[in-house]
Amino acid sequence: MDHFIYRDGVLHAEDVPLTEIAAQVGTPFYVYSAATLLRHFQVFDESLAWGEHLVCFAMKSLSNVAVLKMLGQAGAGIDVVSIGEYLRAKAAGVSGDKIVFSGVAKTREEMKIALEGGIRQFNVESEPELEVLSEVALSLGKVAPITVRVNPDVDAKTHAKIATGKKENKFGIPISRAREVYARAAELKGLDVVGIDVHIGSQLTDLEPFRLAYRKVAELTEVLREDGHNIRRLDLGGGLGIPYTRSNEAPPLPVELGQVIREEVGHLGCEVEIEPGRLIAGNAGQLVSEVIYVKEGEDRRFLILDAAMNDLVRPSMYDAHHDIDPVIEAEPGVEPETYDVVGGICETGDTFAKGRNLPPLKAGDLVSFRSAGAYGAVMASEYNSRPLVPEVLVQGDKFAVIRRRPTYEEMIARDIVPEWL
Repeated sequence: MDHFIYRDGVLHAEDVPLTEIAAQVGTPFYVYSAATLLRHFQVFDESLAWGEHLVCFAMKSLSNVAVLKMLGQAGAGIDVVSIGEYLRAKAAGVSGDKIVFSGVAKTREEMKIALEGGIRQFNVESEPELEVLSEVALSLGKVAPITVRVNPDVDAKTHAKIATGKKENKFGIPISRAREVYARAAELKGLDVVGIDVHIGSQLTDLEPFRLAYRKVAELTEVLREDGHNIRRLDLGGGLGIPYTRSNEAPPLPVELGQVIREEVGHLGCEVEIEPGRLIAGNAGQLVSEVIYVKEGEDRRFLILDAAMNDLVRPSMYDAHHDIDPVIEAEPGVEPETYDVVGGICETGDTFAKGRNLPPLKAGDLVSFRSAGAYGAVMASEYNSRPLVPEVLVQGDKFAVIRRRPTYEEMIARDIVPEWL
């Protein structure tokens, strides 16, 4: 569910009309619903209420400090994949003992900062990382809590670019080699092995891949305990999908995933961590844009927007679908028109949708891209020297800009011209 609905013919975010935000902030902009974000976190938290657990928001999906602060105050942990994300989580007031550090390319400096600032655990992705992390921890007089990310070779049945649990993916160590890797980890004085980590991909719409992966983790837990390891925590990743179209069959609910987790690993007595991102943030955010031109082509009509692929790259990168709605609701019975919806970037790939049926639109009208809260603003760029899109947070009848649009002068001032020029 989300809190974006039409009232009196105008699309609202909670109790705020999107037309009001557009008038004050300008377009394009991202808008997030606090009620939706919190509700989605709560349903995950409730799905694991049967045991000790922590829901760690995967902030790579949406990294604004205001959002992190709100989720942290609600009890969420944070999953980070870079030291920049770690420092954002800390700036949001999230304590180190609620931050999990994932990612395949952690540097010595990143490890040092996280160890000094406090960390719940490192999810180690390779044998060389084990060695380096132990060295860094010992140099600081510390011991690093770790899980080892195992790759279970399970097909998540999702887009190839967001699958992470097959043997050809770069993530984790083969589960077939887990015993020897854990044995080496136990030998390293700078490490404390606390558990196992697994994550098989994103936008999963079937529970069976989760079940297969968790079953392998449960079997590995028993084997590692027999080997003498004190496995007391299972990081089971995220990846549960969201509906991107109204016609899609709804993916499984968090409560259903929670039941699978309970059935497959609940008997082990381990603390469970999960790392949802998309399902918490995706339908909690929309991108609002203005129509600049309606252009008649030889065999099609183009709807040209002031948003572009630099603002929302998912359609260009993943051929992703986003429902597009007019901010002013169409009158009943109005016949739709067919558009190719595009931005102003000098790339043919700057196309949001082809052959999309929408109510008749004209220059100056506002449209909203649904399900844009995850991997929207975080993947935006300044390609074509277009300013980053502002982000707006709505709570009830109030809203605030939580990242402003930079000026052109600020963008240009970041460039440094050498003295010899």
